[in-house]
Amino acid sequence: MPLADTSQGDARPVVSDIAARLERLPMSRYQRKIFAVIASAWLVDQIDVALLTFLLGSIVVAFGLSPTEAGQLAAMTFAGQLVGNIVAGTASDRFGRKAVFQVTMVVWGLASLAAATAWSLPVLMACRFLIGAGVGGEAPVAQAMVSEIVPAPVRGKYIAILEGFWAVGYVLSGAISFFVLPYLGWRWAFVVVGLLSLVVLAVRRNMPESPRWLAEAGRHAEAEAVMATMERAVERATGRPLPPVTPQIAAAVAETAPAPRLSAVATLFAPAYRMRTVMAFGLWFFALIGFFGLNSWIAVLLKERGFSIVGSVGFVTLITLGGIPGFATAAVLLERIGRKPTTALFLICAAAAAWLYGNAAGETWLFVSGFVMQFFMFGMWSCLYAYTPELYPTRARATGAGFASAFGRIGAILGPMIVPVLVRDYGPATAFQVGAGGFLIAALLVLTLGVETRGKVLEAVSH
Repeated sequence: MPLADTSQGDARPVVSDIAARLERLPMSRYQRKIFAVIASAWLVDQIDVALLTFLLGSIVVAFGLSPTEAGQLAAMTFAGQLVGNIVAGTASDRFGRKAVFQVTMVVWGLASLAAATAWSLPVLMACRFLIGAGVGGEAPVAQAMVSEIVPAPVRGKYIAILEGFWAVGYVLSGAISFFVLPYLGWRWAFVVVGLLSLVVLAVRRNMPESPRWLAEAGRHAEAEAVMATMERAVERATGRPLPPVTPQIAAAVAETAPAPRLSAVATLFAPAYRMRTVMAFGLWFFALIGFFGLNSWIAVLLKERGFSIVGSVGFVTLITLGGIPGFATAAVLLERIGRKPTTALFLICAAAAAWLYGNAAGETWLFVSGFVMQFFMFGMWSCLYAYTPELYPTRARATGAGFASAFGRIGAILGPMIVPVLVRDYGPATAFQVGAGGFLIAALLVLTLGVETRGKVLEAVSH
């Protein structure tokens, strides 16, 4: 069905037509192939982000870093992510998903290779900042892309699975560190990940632009071309005609009063989205201050309990395996019971597990509580990434996800800087108590200010 020419008037009929045609597409190997391309990049960049968790002990020894300097190095990744979240998120809403997605990967891939040659702490900090900027920029674009292509009934599940690749990436990062560190040293771990990024960059060159974004941007002919290509590909993949367009979806979007043409940033603070923005910003800030405050220092804290550097890396890698069933469970619950209850549940349980881990006595309980803690913390990540892009309209989706994630990076910067002070003054258990407190505050924000988006067409949730 060709798009009507609305270039001189309200584009809502075009947007509603694209939305209705996307939502009627059954999930097929075509959409799963696009998803796999996005997820492969997500996997490799999370390996790179997680590297410092496992390499920090060796880098501290190599450069003779003080606890303060080590905290500053860890914080540089999150500072870069903050910048990348904002810049790439807003650029994606203005220039499109595809081009920005490619640029972010080039940035962090080259920065990872450069980190392997760092001859001083300032150079390594600069490289980690650029790695963070590339990875942080990729996050809101990936969220927007998946949410705009996958139909509403399984949208939350697929974004949760996307985020779950971070848990896999975390484990692989630990495995790479475990096998590379004893034989080649920490620099070669950065080389391995940098080379992986080049492979993934080549794989995703043919990823399509989002038809929803093209329609919203007024590029109607391009939206029609991409949409028609997707429809033909899904028909070939399924081997049967497409189901009819559901009139209710198109009508619901078309009949909604056109929103004021605000900029993407202004949209976040418009009356319809203001409370969502407060919730999303606070959710990310407190969740990430808890997560990174714990995980950036967890290997160092284990070393203080008597583990060797390689032994602590192996221990963290093993307990991180708990994140894999965690994100899988979150993916199921997000679609079955909804975004709000699932997000709150995982945050509350992560708080309880963090408190138990910080007070665990003996290696057995340390492992059990650590495994459970990672289960809920990585499930929490799936909830954050599935929920946030659904809160905003297409014209501001990546911007909203990027700004919310940027507030999270502020928490991620503060967490690794606060933890060593708490450890020094009050002992390791205090750090985990503060992390638990951050998770509880985030859960409270979701329960009081959150809206439910499960199973709803994006244009019906935000317009």
